Amino acid sequence: MREMLASLSSSSRAISCILCSLLFLTLASSNGVFATAPPKVGSGYKLVSLVEHPEGGALVGYLQVKQRTSTYGPDIPRLRLYVKHETKDRIRVQITDADKPRWEVPYNLLQREPAPPVTGGRITGVPFAAGEYPGEELVFTYGRDPFWFAVHRKSSREALFNTSCGALVFKDQYIEASTSLPRDAALYGLGESTQPGGIRLRPNDPYTIYTTDISAINLNTDLYGSHPVYVDLRSRGGHGVAHAVLLLNSNGMDVFYRGTSLTYKVIGGLLDFYFFSGPTPLAVVDQYTSMIGRPAPMPYWAFGFHQCRWGYKNLSVVEGVVEGYRNAQIPLDVIWNDDDHMDAAKDFTLDPVNYPRPKLLEFLDKIHAQGMKYIVLIDPGIAVNNSYGVYQRGMQGDVFIKLDGKPYLAQVWPGPVYFPDFLNPNGVSWWIDEVRRFHELVPVDGLWIDMNEASNFCTGKCEIPTTHLCPLPNTTTPWVCCLDCKNLTNTRWDEPPYKINASGQTARLGFNTIATSATHYNGILEYNAHSLYGFSQAITTHQALQGLQGKRPFILTRSTFVGSGAYAAHWTGDNKGTWENLRYSISTMLNFGIFGMPMVGADICGFYPQPTEELCNRWIELGAFYPFSRDHANFASPRQELYVWESVAKSARNALGMRYRLLPYLYTVSYQAHLTGAPVARPVFFSFPDFTPCYGLSTQYLLGASVMVSPVLEQGATSVSAMFPPGSWYNLFDTTKVVVSRGEGAVKLDAPLNEINVHVFQNTILPMQRGGTISKEARATPFTLVVAFPFGATEAEAEGAVYVDDDERPEMVLAEGQATYVRFHATVRGKAVTVRSEVELGSYSLQEGLLIEKLSVLGLEGTGRDLAVHVDGANATAIAASRPYFAGAEAELHGHHDVEGHKKSVMVEVGGLALPLGKSFAMTWNMQIEA
Repeated sequence: MREMLASLSSSSRAISCILCSLLFLTLASSNGVFATAPPKVGSGYKLVSLVEHPEGGALVGYLQVKQRTSTYGPDIPRLRLYVKHETKDRIRVQITDADKPRWEVPYNLLQREPAPPVTGGRITGVPFAAGEYPGEELVFTYGRDPFWFAVHRKSSREALFNTSCGALVFKDQYIEASTSLPRDAALYGLGESTQPGGIRLRPNDPYTIYTTDISAINLNTDLYGSHPVYVDLRSRGGHGVAHAVLLLNSNGMDVFYRGTSLTYKVIGGLLDFYFFSGPTPLAVVDQYTSMIGRPAPMPYWAFGFHQCRWGYKNLSVVEGVVEGYRNAQIPLDVIWNDDDHMDAAKDFTLDPVNYPRPKLLEFLDKIHAQGMKYIVLIDPGIAVNNSYGVYQRGMQGDVFIKLDGKPYLAQVWPGPVYFPDFLNPNGVSWWIDEVRRFHELVPVDGLWIDMNEASNFCTGKCEIPTTHLCPLPNTTTPWVCCLDCKNLTNTRWDEPPYKINASGQTARLGFNTIATSATHYNGILEYNAHSLYGFSQAITTHQALQGLQGKRPFILTRSTFVGSGAYAAHWTGDNKGTWENLRYSISTMLNFGIFGMPMVGADICGFYPQPTEELCNRWIELGAFYPFSRDHANFASPRQELYVWESVAKSARNALGMRYRLLPYLYTVSYQAHLTGAPVARPVFFSFPDFTPCYGLSTQYLLGASVMVSPVLEQGATSVSAMFPPGSWYNLFDTTKVVVSRGEGAVKLDAPLNEINVHVFQNTILPMQRGGTISKEARATPFTLVVAFPFGATEAEAEGAVYVDDDERPEMVLAEGQATYVRFHATVRGKAVTVRSEVELGSYSLQEGLLIEKLSVLGLEGTGRDLAVHVDGANATAIAASRPYFAGAEAELHGHHDVEGHKKSVMVEVGGLALPLGKSFAMTWNMQIEA
């Protein structure tokens, strides 16, 4: 067996080396370096020892450099290899300096199993001589000279990751590793970036990972988040098989994807790979979030509609916006302030003229009584102002990032600022205290942390000018640097030997951010910790809010890292009111579901400039089905609240009306996301991994497992060409309209200006309510269960679930008297139909008086008769609020029209019910075909 494996490894390595040579030629050609011989970056390493860790369950090896080179600095002569099957479906492969510790993501930020500490000595143990190191799902294989490693799937022996195609390079500020890939692998992730080609990664597009404040309108550019993880989906034997690869490293990096290979070029830290075996996309995200942290529980009201604008200059404007939504009968749950509420753009303050505290508190009492919420923005930059208490307390606590022993000076909206250090325990406790103080001033319902890449209007080492004021009085361009600054070029941190493609233009690492030679607590370099800034702020802010009144926190953050979803929601940043940006928003949103941040959305109608009326119609129709649904505009744009245009108001009432009816489903999906990481909005291949035509589908997506959103994304269009995996799909706005798909091409659907197509898939039971204009009222209305069978079904099953709770508790868990979970099951067997429920901990639903008033059963032919209802095992026909009734409707087929026979009815309604949600029930009846 060992000889056979060696033979397989040898042949696959030969193929990989050919692919790697082609990769090198492609890279060389694209960089125009054929004029001179390219520099030899590294010659690889050889494995000199490999032992079983004395504590068991892991391998430890040592690597020796084969030949030293000087390109990008000297090679680290000796490396340590650490390999461990951490779970049955996850393996970790870490490579680092064998003689001294290197920077890695702090364990107190991202909690995980620690690797053995680097001490400079050798770990002794039983020599390991086998050719492979198998786990339950994954197998680690390796070569000795030169050293390479691969991770295979145990069941199929297919290589998921294979570094034999290129030399391992490991220098202090440059690390390189490559893997070969099959040409048919579909890759997703490696972000955050705006991907014009859609969600599936395109070979030869740039993928640079480094947190940057650069508008999301910039394509293929490193944006606000750092997520060095990708999902690889391959069709094998007619089945989609997925796995994921995480390189846990916070340093800047370029990732070169060439179709048959992928190369990491990282400017620091170590190689810390985690491989997740899948094999389904949902299993991959489950495994990934079990390691990085499950998505944070979200309050129910967060799934309502949100309105914000940078430019609500006074409280009267905000009051007028709320009144405008109410008058237009457009749902609204949350009103936001950008920095308009602040006194001179200073955090944790109120403008005494435009947002006087007594009037603001009166306004908040009014909207809180209605169930509405209020959220404000805070930026990390703290104004340098001796009369400002937040600044004073920060200086007393020594909480700011430093350069040359002094707080690092930058410029943001208030002018000169210092940045808090959230890696500093004093900085953490100071920030928590400032949030507490502010909450006592204004009882906000959440916090919006922005500009936390961190954004800086200046670059380099700056001083407050002595010849002019900064900020400039009455300036209309407060984002123009007015400090006296000079570039930092004399350190290897500000000018590293390898330049990543930062900001899409190989900008300085410190361009419009904190200088990378600045230091955090304990001497930690900004060079290493830069991309963790927003993550560390989100953790601290979450801790601060969770300590207030014991309620479930809501935080919206712009900058993110691996694990941010455990603390915050995300919006996709500064977009543009264009049709292209409308389309791009889908891919970015879907990526964050993969990254473990399911509560995500884009600025509806665009942040700037003003969208056209038609575009805003189409955007609210799509945005109503983002997990996080918010309209947000720039102060320089004309007003674009949804009631400004009557046609947009009509579209909003229609689309948001459906969203609010779907709130119990969305909230249940978010509960499942919290338990398993399953995205709220997800690519179609998550539910249909075997349907290869959907692998690149970026113009439609699923909410949960089975609700398809098919928006109009083109100007002037009144129909949409939609792709449907095989099966029956029912239009939720009119359930008599059904698409019966065999997966053979697109289906043309009507989409007039005020309508969007949203369909539910067969075999689903969908919990819905009556809806309303605010979630507090909507969630108290009776339920309708939409039961979707395959069209014309005579033998079929369907299932679904609903989770309800008080949404105030910090934890989102089942607890008696505080939450209820109900599973629904339905069957049709010939003429007999059964719908039943199984209730876990029903007391909460009973005390809230939650009822099921109607069933809409889709796909059956004929009308119903002989209804029998049992609740908790007892005959309960008498529990109906009025006499139960049956109603039916004719079907309207779309897509394939050669479905034989079934023409009578696609929807049977059982109404007039009053079934307690908190009690298990069973309903049966027979179908009758009318002549």
